[in-house]
Order: sequence, then C-alpha cells, then structure tokens
Amino acid sequence: MNNPFRAVGVESHVGELARFGVVGLASNLFGYLVYLLITYWGIEPKRTMTLLYAMGAGIGYFGNRQWTFAHKGGLGAGVRYLVAHLFGYLINLLLLLTFVDGLGYSHQWVQAVAILIVAGFLFSAFKYFVFRKAVIAHQGEV
Repeated sequence: MNNPFRAVGVESHVGELARFGVVGLASNLFGYLVYLLITYWGIEPKRTMTLLYAMGAGIGYFGNRQWTFAHKGGLGAGVRYLVAHLFGYLINLLLLLTFVDGLGYSHQWVQAVAILIVAGFLFSAFKYFVFRKAVIAHQGEV
C-alpha cells in the first residue's frame, strides 16, 4: 500500500525536523549550560550569547548540512548559512535587548525562549533557503 504522506513529502519533512531537533538539542543544551556558567561568572549576557552563537553556528553547519538535510551543494550553501545565522543572531539579540534591557525580564529565561524562537526560524531558513533541494524540471511535462 502506498504511503500518502510520502507523496506530498511529509515523511521527509518530519525526518528532517527530527534530525534538526537532535542536532539542535545537543548543541543548544550544551551551549545554554555554558551560557549560564559564563554569565554566572559575571560576563554580560549579550557578549556571552554572541560568542556562543558563533561557536554553535560553526558546529551546527556540519551536523545540519550532512545529517539533517543531506545536502551535497557547494560554497553557496555556506554563504546562505551565514546569512541565515546573521538573521538568527539579530532575532536573538533583539529579544535580549527588548525583554532584558527594555522590560527587565531575567536574561536566563529570555535566552531559553530565544533559543526556541531562533530554532524555528533557522529550521525554515535551512530547509527552504540554505540547504534547499534542487528542483529538476521534467521535459515534456506541462
């Protein structure tokens, strides 16, 4: 019997989302614990986030390119990855500026929520912009 989800690509999306979650959970859990430790030592939260964001993005590139999306593209994907992460970083920074500096919320909670928000943005950006699948046109089809 044919799987109706496979025909519309749902099975592929779910698998990619699950693999993205594993890569993200591993890197973000470790990164968040390091964030808490470094800010506990007195380093300012936005500086700490900037340092850890850059490190996490570098590590995440290989896991997401090879395992999550099985992308075989060249240098263009790396450039698009940097662009996506630039926007992800800006979202994270704006959340800290708004909710910590502007509204006085605890940076620990804001950063925890920011990780989830940025992860949602990055999954979409990676899937449809960074590691997008090549569209192959079939000759003779209308």
